[in-house]
Amino acid sequence: MRRILIRTIAFLMFAVALPLQAQAQERRVALIIGNSDYQQVTPLDNPGNDATDLHVALEGLGFEVLLGLDLTSAEMSELADKFVAGLDTADVALFYYAGHGFQVGGQNYLVPVDAEIQTPQDVQDQTIRLTDILSKMEQAPGIKFVFLDACRNDPFEGAVAAVSEGLARIGNARDFMISFATQPDNVAYDGSGRNSFFTSALLSHIYTPGLDISDLMINVRKDVLAATGGRQIPWENSSLTRQFRFDPRPDAGSAETLLWQVAANAGDPQLMELYAERYPQGAHVAEVLAFLDPANPGATLSRDYSPQERDAQEERLWQLARRSRMRPLVEFYIEKYPNGTYLGDASRLIATLPAEGDAGSGRLCERLATHPRDATANTSGVPFSKLKENALSAMQACLAAAKENPELPHYTALLARATVAAGDMEQAVQLYREAATRGDLRAMVSLALLTETGNGVPASPVEALRLYQRAASLGSPDAKINLAVALFEGQGLEKDADRAVELLKEAADLGSAIATFNLGVLARDGAAGDPSEALGYFKRAITSGEPRAYVASAILLDEGRITPRNPDAAANMLLRGAAEDAGESIRQLTQNTSDWSPDTIKAVQARLKAAGYYTSTIDGQSGPNFAAALETWRNGGFEPDVLIE
Repeated sequence: MRRILIRTIAFLMFAVALPLQAQAQERRVALIIGNSDYQQVTPLDNPGNDATDLHVALEGLGFEVLLGLDLTSAEMSELADKFVAGLDTADVALFYYAGHGFQVGGQNYLVPVDAEIQTPQDVQDQTIRLTDILSKMEQAPGIKFVFLDACRNDPFEGAVAAVSEGLARIGNARDFMISFATQPDNVAYDGSGRNSFFTSALLSHIYTPGLDISDLMINVRKDVLAATGGRQIPWENSSLTRQFRFDPRPDAGSAETLLWQVAANAGDPQLMELYAERYPQGAHVAEVLAFLDPANPGATLSRDYSPQERDAQEERLWQLARRSRMRPLVEFYIEKYPNGTYLGDASRLIATLPAEGDAGSGRLCERLATHPRDATANTSGVPFSKLKENALSAMQACLAAAKENPELPHYTALLARATVAAGDMEQAVQLYREAATRGDLRAMVSLALLTETGNGVPASPVEALRLYQRAASLGSPDAKINLAVALFEGQGLEKDADRAVELLKEAADLGSAIATFNLGVLARDGAAGDPSEALGYFKRAITSGEPRAYVASAILLDEGRITPRNPDAAANMLLRGAAEDAGESIRQLTQNTSDWSPDTIKAVQARLKAAGYYTSTIDGQSGPNFAAALETWRNGGFEPDVLIE
């Protein structure tokens, strides 16, 4: 158990230069408390790290931050009073707490590091009531956010009978969003690396430009569910009356696409290798491998880059580095820009990112063995063919992680997948059964697939459906999708299209891009729902990470059959797809040009001309110049600023 040996307290108010005009008009304040080094109860590994790392992130997003680490009861109260004193002019007020927390009779209490609780009266005297902070936050005129990563096990181990594990559901006041690390009355995990699963997911999405808070929390929920095998599902209560984005700049594309853009613009093998490692099934992996192929020396991308263009990459590189939290990108920035604008920020950020060898067995196990359908912002997932190449290393890492984290069967499920890759199906099935019995959703789904196909176990459609149903009831998006297919087709179950659609909607609400895309297809085809809902589903699927939805959206906007015709919006979708998908958008534009209206093709050409890549006539026709311009756009020339409807 790692402990902070010196108790620290920081009353730090930082006035930062706001990078965006939208933020300059909005006063953002935050109180962050992380309690790890408890004196009388079990210390926690990560709250201090969680609080410190979130402090760095929020400061970069224009927040004035009060940070407190390992606070006594008196210090927590003092810091809360300082926070409240500055709320009367706050447009955005945020409170984050990581540490021990519990409930008594539906009332939530936060535990200072000096608490010594032996009786119910000690609860009242030595802890901080969450409602006391919330009631004071109500005076802030703007919107309020509360993030509670405080649902660990009962810190008193049953010694105080009135204490219940987890936190109680709360929140009725207007303009609040109260986010819990896990569902009410449940226990969250401290995490197997530097950060808790909840805070790690929050940090992974907080810098995504244009991401509304509701979509951000869906992404957080999806990542935590995947990282814990479904044992922990973040929860929130919201009474917000307006949208909010931590980074209000327009969406500039996925982190994967941005990494490709930066690597292509730089023409740098180091960044290309990082892309290949981080996104082994990425949309640009073919271009990356061609660039790195030693049998093809001098492989070039589609255009030359001026020194000015290379220097202009600093901003894009830094924004990607802090958004993705990839240590190699931050190191690359520091190396390439030793006098860069963001050198100080980069130095602070890199201090919060463990080196690859220091990430721990849990992180290594996840990196080597995660199923692609369990991809998170930190872990892309590994195709089975690649896992087979590293099966022994993955087994060793996952075995160590399972031993170090006995409360998390997810590592046993990952060990099972690595064991399949190593060729020991009998042992893998035993591991899957163990993890499934202990509640891991991926293990249940994987075991169901093996049972459905008779791979390593006797085939039993009935048992497979039972496993899918159990996993679906516990929140597995994949199980919900598989059950929906069975209900649509009547495979082992009576056909029930309405129930199938409900399951797809539940999976979509959990962040499944596949379920959301399928809902769009069903609505478009009139098979389920109103056709007018199709475009909304496709846009949601894009936000969830489904690049096929770009072309699907563009078709609707170009045709104008079930949604108002909008060639400009169709062009934007096609150009975003050209940058993000595996090549389908460009194939559609160059090989199937006649399938699109001339107005849409002209709108695409106009945007490419505005970016400086298309020099021919805007005529709605394809040709070599048009194709070359699209390839330039894809290979490092993506300019979201020209995508204006």
